[in-house]
Order: sequence, then C-alpha cells, then structure tokens
Amino acid sequence: MTLELIIFIASILFGALIYWRESHSNKVYRFFNKIMYSKDLQMKASDKKGFVYQQKFIVRLLFLGFLFLVGIVIVRFLIPINLATISLFASMLVGTLAGTYLANFIFKSSEVIEEKSDSLEDMVQDTIEKGKDFIEDLKTKDTEATEEIKEAPKTNEKSARERLKDKGLL
Repeated sequence: MTLELIIFIASILFGALIYWRESHSNKVYRFFNKIMYSKDLQMKASDKKGFVYQQKFIVRLLFLGFLFLVGIVIVRFLIPINLATISLFASMLVGTLAGTYLANFIFKSSEVIEEKSDSLEDMVQDTIEKGKDFIEDLKTKDTEATEEIKEAPKTNEKSARERLKDKGLL
C-alpha cells in the first residue's frame, strides 16, 4: 500500500510534467504524426496538440495506458521481481491522468488571472471603497443613535404603582 501511494503521488507529478512539457513543445507527437500519416493528413505547424496536451479523456487514457504497459513490460524483463503490477499500473495511470488535469487547471487559471488582472485590481479597489463607505455609514448611524438617546431625557412620570393607586386598583 505504501509503494502504491508513493507511485501515485509521483505519477501525479509526472502527469503535470508531461502536460507542461507538451504545452511548450510537441516534437515527439509531431514525429509520430509524420510517420503515421501522409503529407496531406499531417498536422499543421501551428497545431499545438500532443499526446496529452489538448486531447480528450479517452485518447489521453489510451496513450498513457500504452506508455505504462510498455514501461511495465520492460521493467518486468529487467527486474524479475514479482510486484503487484496491476495495482501499480492502475495507480500510475490514474495518478498521471489526475496530474494532467491538475496541470491543465493551473495553466488555465493562470491565463485567466493574467487576462483579467487589471479588472480584478479595479474590482478589489471598488470593493475596498464600498467597504470604507459602509463603515463610515455605520459610524454615522451609531453617533446619531447615541445622540437621540442622549437628547431624549425621561420626564418625571409616575411609576406604575402610583398609576395603579390613582385608578384605585391598589
């Protein structure tokens, strides 16, 4: 269980690394694209698509599954120790997929923040000004309320006992 957890966390980082690397350069995907397709069907030079970058879930799953299957077969021949390869395979695959989506979320949110940084700054400034106005209104309402209380002194009225005596009820 500990080995699976370590591999899962490492595969999340591996997935983020793969996504980041393919977002900058997709040379390996381009190479396989040139091998597999004719000149007319090859991807354009401006296309940024990679094995996991800008791919659908199923395609990512297939590419990563194939990558890890090849890796497990190579490791099984090099190191003949029988590990729970199916559970490690599942941990690596799920962790790497989670890492790619986590990296996608981080990249998209940073792009949105960069695009709207000016408007976010204006929104924060407006919110601060509204908060200052609200606090100022509360201060003026508190002073008005205390002034009303101070200005309205009680007149010398009869107590409840005296009023009842006057009515003849006591």
